[in-house]
Amino acid sequence: MGLAVLAVLTRRWWEPRLEARGWNIRDLPVRWWLVGYPQTTWRIVSTWRRVCLLNTLSMSLRSSHQRVIGGDTVVQGYALRPRTPRLSMPMPTRQGLTVRVLMHPGQTPGPYYKAARAMEHAWRVHHVKVTSPRRGHVLCTVTAHDPLTRALPTGSPAGELLTAEVGWCEEGEAFVIAFRSIPHWLITGATQSGKSTLLAALIRALAPQPVALVGLDLKGGMEFGPLRRRLTRLATTRAEAIEVLDRLVREIQERTQLCQMHQARSIWDLSEDARPTPIVIIVDEIAELYLSDGSRASRDETDRCGTLLLRIAQLGAALGVHLVVAGQRVGSDLGARVTALRSQLGGRVAHRAHDEASAEMTLGDIAKDAVVVAQSITEEEQGVAVISMHGHWTRARSHLISADDRAEIAATAPPERVFLSGPYPAPETRNPTKEGPEE
Repeated sequence: MGLAVLAVLTRRWWEPRLEARGWNIRDLPVRWWLVGYPQTTWRIVSTWRRVCLLNTLSMSLRSSHQRVIGGDTVVQGYALRPRTPRLSMPMPTRQGLTVRVLMHPGQTPGPYYKAARAMEHAWRVHHVKVTSPRRGHVLCTVTAHDPLTRALPTGSPAGELLTAEVGWCEEGEAFVIAFRSIPHWLITGATQSGKSTLLAALIRALAPQPVALVGLDLKGGMEFGPLRRRLTRLATTRAEAIEVLDRLVREIQERTQLCQMHQARSIWDLSEDARPTPIVIIVDEIAELYLSDGSRASRDETDRCGTLLLRIAQLGAALGVHLVVAGQRVGSDLGARVTALRSQLGGRVAHRAHDEASAEMTLGDIAKDAVVVAQSITEEEQGVAVISMHGHWTRARSHLISADDRAEIAATAPPERVFLSGPYPAPETRNPTKEGPEE
């Protein structure tokens, strides 16, 4: 109760800071102000010293009553006194609160990342996210309750061109994949972790837009088959995938010539009439494109796939050709070009992984502290993932796609003109190759 009174008395100090974040203090639930915020703040303040001692966050300093010989050898006096890092006043947020820690000289954020789970148990909160926004400081973002358990909408969300709302973030904001901002994305996770649901949510959000969707589903079309009518092209075998990727590389070259003719640096500098249709390539289970049975023909196919995907990732961003790659593992064990491809995929989504190496492949080169959080996702949290973009990471959950949603996606007509040299011919309209005499 005392903390609630203190919050009211200091309103002139904290209310402008909350309004600067873009939300009104009256939007916060009353129960959180009267019960949740004071209780959580009291637990943080009362348990902070013990949490620091048990997780080696404190530093021992010598007392003035001690007599020392031979460096730091204590021969007489009191025991060394541990000093805990200084803690700021917890500030409320929509989902919980934030508290800033001033580290001791010489400390690194690493031990604080590892102590996040201990903080969750000591403070009795759902989640504690530890980041280091500036030198010498650690920011603990406390989420009081799991916001990802709320009901997710199943309607088709509307958005700007090449912008797809695919779920909710833990901070309460929408999980948005914006290809104009981040051209290429990598999605990883174990089986039944939510990768296919996220891809379906992405297709649903892009379906109403004038965007060409190209699917590569080498699992026989199990995931993208029901959505075939909306896709501009669907490849279900590696031979078909090579054919589609080769055509897309030629399309990139044609768009390059178009931009040169108009003296434009990208297709977005062209007029709307001259601008070609954006293309989003969605690859489900990337390993199927790279795995070889050892034969020369199989090795040539995998090398060809790796080369074409890498060229698309390197050249397609400014030309409206975007790549989304999904798989359980995207490591060097799949091939020499996988690491180079992964470096071109700026957006990262890591679902539940079987081992640390899988999470490290996805997030390790962008957000080291997010690797630990990705490993903590349980089997019950299907669809929950750690997303990293623009140097910021958070937890999110994708929208649930129902059978009705899939039927709605399939009923949406794809854009008519996709490629500069004409639409890609459907399989049934091609001229068949005559392999024997006509009957």
